[in-house]
Amino acid sequence: MGISFDFEGAPPSRCVVEGEKEFSILISPEHAPPINPSPWYAFRYTASGKENVTVHLRYLGAKHRYSPKWQSSERFGVVDAQVRDDGKTASLTLPPGQAIVSAQELLGVREHEALLTRLDRSAAVRRLTLGRSHDGRPIEALRVGNPNAEKLVILLGRQHPPEVTGAIAMEHFLETLVLLADTKQYDAEDLQILAVPLLNPDGVARGHWRANLGGVDLNRDWGTFSQPETRSIAQWLEKLPDHVRPIAMVDFHSTSRNLFYVQGDEASEGQEQFLARWLVGKEGQIAGYHFAIERRNANPGTGTAKNWFYANYLIPSYTYEVGDETERVAIATAAKELAKSFVEAL
Repeated sequence: MGISFDFEGAPPSRCVVEGEKEFSILISPEHAPPINPSPWYAFRYTASGKENVTVHLRYLGAKHRYSPKWQSSERFGVVDAQVRDDGKTASLTLPPGQAIVSAQELLGVREHEALLTRLDRSAAVRRLTLGRSHDGRPIEALRVGNPNAEKLVILLGRQHPPEVTGAIAMEHFLETLVLLADTKQYDAEDLQILAVPLLNPDGVARGHWRANLGGVDLNRDWGTFSQPETRSIAQWLEKLPDHVRPIAMVDFHSTSRNLFYVQGDEASEGQEQFLARWLVGKEGQIAGYHFAIERRNANPGTGTAKNWFYANYLIPSYTYEVGDETERVAIATAAKELAKSFVEAL
């Protein structure tokens, strides 16, 4: 009988034994609040006998947000949580045996590595290492298309570790773009794409809520570039030939619902035309995936990727937000369709 945190993605949480088959786990952030309330948790439990186990998730500096995902060697499912009125405690009843419980699916460094390896088999793809994290993990990217093409699209993912649904969307979006390049459904000689699916590998591996190992929210570090992860992309951009210029940036995230943050009143006529070609009118057209378009400068002056790319290149710079509990098949379907229409809009 026991609780452990001995695997990638599990933060070293404090666990208290409340009874023979009852435990409390303190869910706390990687650094002192204030911090965005993305209360990630992951633990393995082992329970002998035939009786259920009770685990209480007790939150520090946040409330219960993510529906617990239960995974054993045989199956995967969602656990019902009894959440108290203040949201500070969620109680789980778990069956005997051994399984991992986590806030979202465990989509970790190894899974991202598998994605890069799979897509790197394409003749249209080149795999790059842009830099290293604090822990020495590689910041890896895929360069799709002609590296001498004048037009460059930037795709970013997993700045915030718990935002797994955004990572799922980016995986299918990127796979579709590579497939379209392979089948010559757009001119890969005229367009190149730099995709970084895992910008915060240390935070993902260590089970952080928000920050990298330097204790910094990477999506507040654009322009400052105090951290090796964001700095690696800035330095890569600085080395581009003069004739290569970014024309669009999409940053994949997760939140409570499906939406796109796009430019507001500052958008030019050309940017409005791109938005109209890509997203406007499609909000309710994808089965199971309704999304909103929010035209505003979210988090002004805070160093987000969206704001930095817009300010420096005056290009469409969007945040692709996916709902925490959006049905996973719908996420994949939408990402594939939106990738195709993205290319058409470009």
